[in-house]
Amino acid sequence: MLQTLEGHSSAVTSVAFSPQGDRLASASHDKTVRLWDAATGRPLQTLEGHSDTVTSVAFSPQGDRLASTSHDKTVRLWDAATGRPLQTPESYPGFTEASTNFQDAYRKGQWWIKLIDKTVKIWDASSGACLSTLEGHSSYVNSVAFSPDSTRLASGSDNNIV
Repeated sequence: MLQTLEGHSSAVTSVAFSPQGDRLASASHDKTVRLWDAATGRPLQTLEGHSDTVTSVAFSPQGDRLASTSHDKTVRLWDAATGRPLQTPESYPGFTEASTNFQDAYRKGQWWIKLIDKTVKIWDASSGACLSTLEGHSSYVNSVAFSPDSTRLASGSDNNIV
């Protein structure tokens, strides 16, 4: 173990390195996202605004934006340098987590989340507008991945299909 980063007051649910590898984001049951200097372990910022457990974090490919998702059923997009919220949080019933493929999808200006209501939603990363709702699963969606050129999307669910 190289370092121990302490600062969250409850369990950590997700971690993500920035594309440059210089920062680390962490999400927690304490309802916060923390940004850390990856080399020194020094805390850089605490992002607050979620009202329940933050379930996942993901950086954009440029490392300038950070997406966070929460059990409060919101998706938030943050300026990764300043910690400033970039848009009004959107609330989605049945929401589970943000894309771990945020970096891949963001190349096309889109990102996705999977939902407990058996759908996948695709958003415009700049405006926050929902571009598409993909349906077809009869059970919970567990995984989603974009093709390398971001033109196709695969999803897998509890109903044993892709």
